[in-house]
Amino acid sequence: MRVPAAGSPEPLGLTLVPGGANVAVFSAHATAIELCLFDAAGEAETGRIRLPERTGDVFHGFVPGIAAGRRYGLRAHGPWDPRQGHRFDASKLLVDPYATALDRRFALHASQSSVQPGGRGPDGTDSAPFMPKAIAGPALAPPRTARPCVPWDRTVLYEMHVRGFTKTHPGVPAPLRGTLAGLAQPAAIAHLAGLGVTTVELLPIAAWIDERHLPPLGLRNYWGYNPVAFLVPDPALAPGGMAELAACTDALHAAGIEVVLDVVFNHTGESDEHGPTLSLRGLDNATYYRTLPGQGERYANDAGCGNTLALERAPALRLVLDALRHFARAGGVDGFRFDLATTLARRADGFDPAAPFLQAIGQDPVLRGLKLIAEPWDIGPGGYRLGAFPPAWGEWNDRYRDAVRRYWRGDDAMTGELATRLAGSADIFAARSRPPSRSINYLAAHDGFTLADLVSFQHKRNDANGESNRDGTTDNLSWNHGVEGPSGDPAVMAARSRDVRGLLATLLLSRGTPMLAMGDELGRTQGGNNNAYAQDNALSWIDWGNADGALARFVAALVALRRDHPALRADRWLAGRPCDASGIPDVEWRHPEGRAMDAHDWSHPHGRCLAAVLYAPAEGGRPADRVAAGLNAGRSEVRVRWPDARAGFQWVAAVDTSQGAGVPADPSVPASLPSRSVVVLVEKPSP
Repeated sequence: MRVPAAGSPEPLGLTLVPGGANVAVFSAHATAIELCLFDAAGEAETGRIRLPERTGDVFHGFVPGIAAGRRYGLRAHGPWDPRQGHRFDASKLLVDPYATALDRRFALHASQSSVQPGGRGPDGTDSAPFMPKAIAGPALAPPRTARPCVPWDRTVLYEMHVRGFTKTHPGVPAPLRGTLAGLAQPAAIAHLAGLGVTTVELLPIAAWIDERHLPPLGLRNYWGYNPVAFLVPDPALAPGGMAELAACTDALHAAGIEVVLDVVFNHTGESDEHGPTLSLRGLDNATYYRTLPGQGERYANDAGCGNTLALERAPALRLVLDALRHFARAGGVDGFRFDLATTLARRADGFDPAAPFLQAIGQDPVLRGLKLIAEPWDIGPGGYRLGAFPPAWGEWNDRYRDAVRRYWRGDDAMTGELATRLAGSADIFAARSRPPSRSINYLAAHDGFTLADLVSFQHKRNDANGESNRDGTTDNLSWNHGVEGPSGDPAVMAARSRDVRGLLATLLLSRGTPMLAMGDELGRTQGGNNNAYAQDNALSWIDWGNADGALARFVAALVALRRDHPALRADRWLAGRPCDASGIPDVEWRHPEGRAMDAHDWSHPHGRCLAAVLYAPAEGGRPADRVAAGLNAGRSEVRVRWPDARAGFQWVAAVDTSQGAGVPADPSVPASLPSRSVVVLVEKPSP
């Protein structure tokens, strides 16, 4: 191979050009960067080429003869001085941070660690035989199908794990199960479309590695919240790489369904100072990671995963933004959910709502118009920041989750708190002129009990995780109907099913953007495991053979009800005042007796019932809409006085969660709220 020429410092990464490839790698502290070439199998190293030029902090060169499909890696030379944050070790093969394809998954091996027993530095062991190799490839064409661009007020999110959703699906061909290609299959999409889901939120798909403690336990990371290569779909989920993701988004878009990716930029899988050297650590540890003041050998750990990316620094920020744009352009995704987003907006002196990361996204022409969702907390100082993210962003609202759980569990004095959450959590979002839709309302997610387990277990059962049941939260706000775990008692089973219907009805009736967790519409259980991050098995996968089809049909009916009634989903704050010439207020909070709620009712310790009458004025050729909902978390039936219907209209019962199907066979107006139930009436023109 001929000696490389100077090449260009832009773009970063390996870029195929006529006659070869331009290679550009950032490192402010390295003394040299080498490009390592491998054979077609990615096993034998066939050459090392030192990049000949440096412009600022970018090493670069044009390497002739490189073509698509070539396997490669990087090595970085520089000081080994952990106290100053430097961890250069040229014996470690490094994955190019700008790689867009890998030839295999990451797998831990002792050779990847530069820190030897006793804390000694590098011993020169070559890690190349145990590392994925990047694959040179041409720029990818964007997906072909137009984005659905679902308005926030019509959005219904469905959080899913690609592998867990498809692994046992009978309508997905066996070779495609567990992959993005499997999710693109008509049978998989049909379930989502049948529910009325508008937007899937995929758990992380960027290439990740196991945590160090998992392989000795015979486990592996299932969720994917431990990334290494930000621009590469994990080969297990996408054997076809980014093209497979693009085909999947095309198929979902054709069905009118958006794709949001859960992304992890708060830390990487290189972990703490004892972790493997895989990419950023070996290229420029002192720049990419935030270390403790005066302790350069130790990392800040705001995410609780061993290290923290320094997104207040331009190189790390650029890498993240480039990764987001890559997934948006080449993968066609419609938005991102940012894991532990507080970390991304924290400077050295704390969280900053005007942090470089947030400002950069807000001005980016590719990213600013996408759906952006924050998980607004981390374990760092001042880490709970619900309501503090930019106005356009949605935020996971755990106060909604906790209030609804506590209300249905039977906690005292929850009526006022519940009404605040049903109305969109104005106390959190309205002050900064953010609409209700930016509250992402949810009852369950990947992290925690499934909905079925929420009403069946008071205590977690995480022994399968190998940590003696120490992992996972103990504060589940759950209840079990007198029996812990599985029960064959028909009365217990019926009570649990009834509560699940009540919870789901509450979610879909609330102002804000609802998010369903994968399989909750099918009765999915994890056997009480509330931290199944390492359970890549039947415990976490949807059991399609035992899916509760009736519950799925009920959820679909709720989603359709929400879609068809602006009174339930209008993206404006409720004021309790008339909003048109009819004189009807946009909301009436009513005691079951028919009177307006007073201060005593809102704070009564044993209050278990609430009724709301919601009204949306005519708009854009659509007629005015009115819906009444009654919630009774008590153990006794309660007489209820519904408001009079408007002239020329009548009330019709649309939902009664006390009935097995959740949809009443008799549409006549009930005279009472059954115990542990939600009843919904809609106004329809009189015959």
